[in-house]
Amino acid sequence: MTGGQRGIWAAGLACLLFLAACRPTTAPPYRDPVLPVARRVADLLGRMTVEEKFWQLLAFPDDTTLDLDRLSHGVYGLQVRLGPTATARQIAARINDLQRRLVTGTRLGIPMIPFEEAVHGLAQADATMFPQAIALAASWDTATMAAVAGAIAREARARGIRQVLSPVANVATDVRWGRVEETYGEDPWLAARMTETFVKAFESAGVVATPKHFVANVGDGGRDSYPIGLSERTLAEVHFPPFEAAIRTGARSVMAAYNSVDGAPASANRGLLTEQ
Repeated sequence: MTGGQRGIWAAGLACLLFLAACRPTTAPPYRDPVLPVARRVADLLGRMTVEEKFWQLLAFPDDTTLDLDRLSHGVYGLQVRLGPTATARQIAARINDLQRRLVTGTRLGIPMIPFEEAVHGLAQADATMFPQAIALAASWDTATMAAVAGAIAREARARGIRQVLSPVANVATDVRWGRVEETYGEDPWLAARMTETFVKAFESAGVVATPKHFVANVGDGGRDSYPIGLSERTLAEVHFPPFEAAIRTGARSVMAAYNSVDGAPASANRGLLTEQ
């Protein structure tokens, strides 16, 4: 091989190496929005470590002192508040910053879901507070309920919040319960209509609604999150209708109750969470 030939060969090899380096890396299937969700989920789960899966089960408050090293494995969600005087713009900026850190600074780049309470108004500074849920239900006016829920949803989106831990779809069966004011009352039909109206407004705005607490979050004597032993008929006729209405309307999340149902914790009750 002559010197000229060697030079041509070296130049060609260098060109091939350069093109290979410039060729875009194929994204893993879970990052491909064109693929079916089920395939993307299966691919992502197959890549996750046990610790990463654990952190996707956690949601906790954020404040200005949050140790960002705790987020190195990702997190399911954060409740971002920044104090009683924080503006909507400041909340949105904080959420954007945290989201950027999670997407670019963790191994798998899984974004978190910013969440907040919003039973009768977003629990944020300068957000609008409406009458409690029990008062809205007393109106029997789903049009008003839709207007209220729509306003709350818009205030949530303005701050970057993408999930609310609302509405309370529990039926009030005991006036001694300290959370009666959060409910839509004692009538399953009315509670179902108000619940589905609330859910529709939020899901239409792109905010995940989370009807809670599934199911029958009040026990004997009005005790909150007390063990219950209700019959299947009572559950079906009284306690399930608002949750069924929420799911049929499009609720993408449901919060399990803190109590046990017929001896099994609601949060680990296959009969409730999987078979119903």
